[in-house]
Parts: sequence; C-alpha cells; structure tokens
Amino acid sequence: MIRTRAGKSNRPPAGLPEVVETDWRTHLPVIAASGVTLRELRLSDARSLHQLLTTAQVSRFISPPPTTVEGFERFIEWTHRERAAGTYACFAVVPKGSDTAVGLFQVRQLGMSFEMAEWGFALGEAYWGTGLFAACACAVLNFTFDTLKVRRLEARSALFNGRGNGALRKLGATQEALLRKSFHKDGEYLDQVLWSITDEDWRLFRTPVSGRIN
Repeated sequence: MIRTRAGKSNRPPAGLPEVVETDWRTHLPVIAASGVTLRELRLSDARSLHQLLTTAQVSRFISPPPTTVEGFERFIEWTHRERAAGTYACFAVVPKGSDTAVGLFQVRQLGMSFEMAEWGFALGEAYWGTGLFAACACAVLNFTFDTLKVRRLEARSALFNGRGNGALRKLGATQEALLRKSFHKDGEYLDQVLWSITDEDWRLFRTPVSGRIN
C-alpha cells in the first residue's frame, strides 16, 4: 500500500499495484502487483537468478549474465551502489509464494539525469506466458514515469527476438529504428530494434492496460 509520511495508508484504485514508498535512492519501494512482488535485489537471490537466467533460451538475446553464483552476488552489490548513486534501479521479480527472485527489471539513466532512460528485463523461462511479465512491466513503468520522472524510456531488442519485441509492442512502445550490427553476442554482431515510450504515451496507455496485455 502507499504509506504517507504521517504513517497513514491510502489504498490505490482497484487494479493498480500497491506500493510501499521509500526514498528510492536509499532503498527501492516494494511493489505488490497481481501475483507478484517487485523489490530490491538481495544476495539470497543470487542462486535462483544464476539457475534461471543463464539457460540458453533466456540468455539468447540478452547481454551475457554472470556465469557463477558469486558473479551474481557481485552484480547485486553493484546494483545497490548504482541505486544509491541515483543512476539506476533494479527490481527483483518474486512470484507469490516464493522468497527468491525469478527475474529482474532494470532502469538506468541516459546522460546526466533520469529525463531519458533505458530499461531491460529478464525472466526465467518457466514464467513466460503466465502473465507475470505484464504485471511486472506495468508496475515498473508506473515507477519509472511517476517516481523517476522519466520523459523518454528506451529499449533495445534483438531483431529476431520475437517474444521481446512483441512484449514491448503490447506495452504501447513505438518502434523507432533499426540499429544495424549494434549487439555483439557469441561472436556475432546482431541488428537491434530501438523502441521508446514517452511519459505522454504511458499516461494515455495505462488506464486500459489491464485489459490489453496478456
């Protein structure tokens, strides 16, 4: 729920994620969406992230993830430092009934402020097509535009990543350009699609969003 400084709580309208607010630079808010919680990454998430995000299917179109549990622990510590610096936010995806992360969503500023930012995400294959991504994406976009005050949010997805490109399209993102040979993966240079969502786009899109994303 949303907690005010006076300690009172105000429930959001039906269908919107519940948020426990914090100064995000000190600690990320906890966001409870449909069937899932988004929260700060913890060191205890390293083992599940290593297990789920290093499979061939999940890692096919993303930057190479850490190859060991210890590497994920270092990554998690790095996310905390970058969040404290006010340049980056990374949420753990924790399904209802679980204690550890099965994926993550990242938002980083481009340039000197968060007016322009880039986001990315990765989710364990077992959770694809379950609706978990849509719930998390909408919650992260609300945080990005309402709390971080982003005006333009970009994403880059490999041209042949049909699932990723389809997900961005369903969120109302606009396909702007083809970035030729812009992503180096496994010795190859792949083309990427540049997507964007503006604050105005999201204001118009998110009211009916629960009925439009599956």
